[in-house]
Amino acid sequence: MSTNTRAIAARVLANVMDNGQSLTVSLDNTLASVASHQDRAFIQMLCYGVCRHYHQLDALLDELATKPLKDVEIKALALIGLYQLKFMRVKPHAAVSETVYAIRKKTWAKGLINALLRTYLRETERLEALTADKAHSHPDWLLKRIRQDWPEQAEQILLANNQQAPMALRINRLKTDSDTYQQHLAERGLAADTVSFCPSALVLDKAVAVDELPDFASGAVSVQDTAAQLAAGLLDLQPGQRALDVCAAPGGKTAHILEQQPQLQALTAVDIDAARLQRVAANLHRLGLSATLVSGDAAHPQSWWNGQPFDRILLDAPCSATGVIRRHPDIKLLRRAEDISALQTLQQRILNAIWPLLAQGGLLLYATCSVLKQENEQQIQAFLASHADAEELPCPEDGWGIAASVGRQILTGESGMDGFYYARLRKI
Repeated sequence: MSTNTRAIAARVLANVMDNGQSLTVSLDNTLASVASHQDRAFIQMLCYGVCRHYHQLDALLDELATKPLKDVEIKALALIGLYQLKFMRVKPHAAVSETVYAIRKKTWAKGLINALLRTYLRETERLEALTADKAHSHPDWLLKRIRQDWPEQAEQILLANNQQAPMALRINRLKTDSDTYQQHLAERGLAADTVSFCPSALVLDKAVAVDELPDFASGAVSVQDTAAQLAAGLLDLQPGQRALDVCAAPGGKTAHILEQQPQLQALTAVDIDAARLQRVAANLHRLGLSATLVSGDAAHPQSWWNGQPFDRILLDAPCSATGVIRRHPDIKLLRRAEDISALQTLQQRILNAIWPLLAQGGLLLYATCSVLKQENEQQIQAFLASHADAEELPCPEDGWGIAASVGRQILTGESGMDGFYYARLRKI
């Protein structure tokens, strides 16, 4: 494989743009053969940046090109070049020459890319004015939905979606505490802030590789957004209870449940993807924890449930992931408007299928990493209307989120968190 970083980044992006592959998978498949840590970091920076600002860069490219670029890799290189010129500190002449140099066999494109990028440099002000309506860099359907659901907060959400997310840590309080771990970080020159409403969370001032975190390998800490860390506390876990984590992979919340309440009678973690369950197992092993892992379809529990009810159920439902766009900017390229209704139907099926597994008086926590009301409060409103044995148990107002008609909504960027929704349902 070529070691030209821009050429490699273009191939990664082409897999996302043309094949619908997730950016994470495309990068994982590609970076394993890139030896240099610095090169891997630069490729990631280019790919994440282009995806984050894709719709704005694409609008600029439409203004620059006399006709659409049909070759996906060449289009990706053009976007990479524009991203460097607009958002990075790469010297303009280097950005242009290195991007053109990345074109190897398709020599017909060298002059074209060179001309496009130099035209952008000459006519930046005019081109930026023509594409000003794309500055939010979201697909039109998502822009409309966010503004419809959150008219007062929409601009804040859109801005947050285009920022790099902070790195939040979850302290394993079975092994250490926040104060002690914060001191260990400081000894390594790493600064971190506590979160008033989430005792297990520390937020780093700057992201680092996990092998730079003190005692990461021995399970003292995990990487998990603060919003996701709220789940374990909202479950109100008690000693001796049986708990179920549905759609559990990659296992962050599974592990936190066990850290939060080590005296559970049992914890079962279910996921439909057996390969992703291996990640749950690996996470639990590193943390010195154990749970019963089951590969099964949450919508058909009869294939894996033994008939014993659970006192607590966490349903981290499949969703649009519109609350984690800043971590996965390719969502803006891959997600479609029609996906939302399909996901709503799937969520409804899983909710209806899992509810009978909850013991009388038990608590089910419904969670998504979405900011769309159709998947969140509207979903739970409909469930409550059709289930006479269900009632809402309000989430504690501990300084996070917005009270929805049912449950609480965290909007992307609030206290540095991902967008998340939680609703607590009790069986009566």
